[in-house]
Amino acid sequence: MSGANALDRMVALFSKLPGVGKKSAGRMMYHILDGDPSYARALADELANLHQAIRRCGICGGFTETDPCPVCSDSSRDHSIICVVERAQDLRIIEESREFHGVFHVLGGLIAPLEGVGPGDLSIGKLIARLKGDSNSAGQSAPTVKELILALNPTVEGDTTALYLQKLLKDFPVEVTRLASGLPVGGDLEYTDRLTLSRSFRGRVRV
Repeated sequence: MSGANALDRMVALFSKLPGVGKKSAGRMMYHILDGDPSYARALADELANLHQAIRRCGICGGFTETDPCPVCSDSSRDHSIICVVERAQDLRIIEESREFHGVFHVLGGLIAPLEGVGPGDLSIGKLIARLKGDSNSAGQSAPTVKELILALNPTVEGDTTALYLQKLLKDFPVEVTRLASGLPVGGDLEYTDRLTLSRSFRGRVRV
């Protein structure tokens, strides 16, 4: 951005965030400029240290400050039920619903051939290892998994991924289920309200 000033550069950077356009980014920047400089310094410090402070959990693949993450290391959770999600943020959304008390596995995406994303690009190998009871990154023996919940968005890519996993796991002694139809077709877990998500978990169906 040759010739752009600091404000223009910040607006351009923030407008690259999902759901943030140039107008929203501009309002954010003016809000920061009108506020206490200490807030801007704190924001800059937190952003600069984000990648050092947050890492991927060696078991589920979610974002965490400790490895294993608090969910995977919680002995009060039902480790025999794994909820498979597309992204780390889906994990947090489901946690906020307080309906699910098992553990998670983050695929890191969905199968999308037109975008060049295949099964090998996802964390499917680690999921299979968990089902086989292989030791995790912490050297702990994984418990027997009885149910695998596919909490994937009801889109073409989500359905393709669910079908692939269903076929891949047909010889495993694990029940594969999927969230009920309370989720709208083509929808996104990120924008699903807590009540709908809770009902989808309670009414999940075998696939």
